[in-house]
Amino acid sequence: MNKADLIEHVADQLGGKVEATAALELILDTIIREVSNGGTVGITGFGTFEKVDRAPRTGRNPRTGAAVPIAGTCTPRFRPGTYFKTVVCEPQSLPDDRLAGARVSTHVTAGADGLAIEAKGGSVARQVGNFHQRKIGVKTVKRIFR
Repeated sequence: MNKADLIEHVADQLGGKVEATAALELILDTIIREVSNGGTVGITGFGTFEKVDRAPRTGRNPRTGAAVPIAGTCTPRFRPGTYFKTVVCEPQSLPDDRLAGARVSTHVTAGADGLAIEAKGGSVARQVGNFHQRKIGVKTVKRIFR
């Protein structure tokens, strides 16, 4: 699956290719900007994106065997989360009744008028900042994902 295929799949859930493209581009832009500034982006259950500095080292020219200095650099790294590793090895453990990446206490459904997110007790919540959650109504969630 490439980026265009991913957009097509998400467009089926969100109701339009424009919305799906904007959502995916916004997520990727946020991850790229945060990691390039030295930050870490951790998505619970999925994995962590981070910037890693590589020290200078000495390599070898495979043809001559001569020592070649390799300058230090930085590179992005992705470390998959435990849940992601588990479902890759055991695809039968993927849930049938909810999204694979959704939290256990969250049930996300896609309908003709957008997505609905239900947390424990039927309330609707979305994450704001790192740890703060505030409750919002189902109509607000549907409006966000239109």
